[in-house]
Amino acid sequence: MQALVKVRNIKKLLENAGVTDALKESELIVSFCLNKDRIIIYKDNPEILPHVEKKIDSIVLRRIQREPLQYIIGFTEFYGFKIKTVQGVLIPRPETELLVEESIKIIKNINNDEIKVLDLCTGTGCIAIAIAKNFPEISIYATDISSEAIQCARENAEINGVNNIIFIKGNLFDPLIDSIFFDVIVSNPPYIKTSEINNLQLEISKWEPIEALDGGKDGLDYYRKILQNAKNYLKPDGFIIFEMGEGQAEQITKIAEEKDYSIFSIKRDYSGIERIAIINLNKY
Repeated sequence: MQALVKVRNIKKLLENAGVTDALKESELIVSFCLNKDRIIIYKDNPEILPHVEKKIDSIVLRRIQREPLQYIIGFTEFYGFKIKTVQGVLIPRPETELLVEESIKIIKNINNDEIKVLDLCTGTGCIAIAIAKNFPEISIYATDISSEAIQCARENAEINGVNNIIFIKGNLFDPLIDSIFFDVIVSNPPYIKTSEINNLQLEISKWEPIEALDGGKDGLDYYRKILQNAKNYLKPDGFIIFEMGEGQAEQITKIAEEKDYSIFSIKRDYSGIERIAIINLNKY
């Protein structure tokens, strides 16, 4: 069978199973199994040999059960870098790239020879790694309560040739030494309301780790915890940069102000959703 015929057949199967962006995924499955770039598939339309077709079909069978493709093939792209993905660790999202972009902008403007950054709830390590690739001279610490996440993050740092991140297992600030102070604390914490998790896409609710999604009754538990303790680890002119869910900006602003922080900036994502909160200790 020719590759383009296979792409079309897979697209129909995925659409019937309720998979969004079925064409993109069908292209990715075929290109992954052929070990060829998507452009080559359209340019040359190579023939798929029987043993490769068998591999493709096994992936499709798993995907129509709504298992995330990132778990099946074992990696995803994030901010231009290849990130290993394993079950039990949250899959990086495209909108989180905006968190990295804003962090890079802030870090570039810090006038300090020994910049330190902390990534809370690091997961695959994608945020810390993207920052580290842009600033190999700074020191980055990253924590996560999950052993699977820390192991995955360390492997991703190695895959991407990063050696300026210290990954530490533990809940938020708990594993840190009190004397460490950071210029930037960045986090994409769990922010889904407990009651809403079962209503998410099957790829998320059935397959991804609940502990990396569940932000408590109102989705804001982790923001409260982080803002409660961040003063003990943040330099006086430092910044906290959060990713947040749709409709949470006002509540997070209120929590921050109640704890004597100020909102430096709120950034919208490409869908117009208020996605990133940049917070500091100083009044502007």
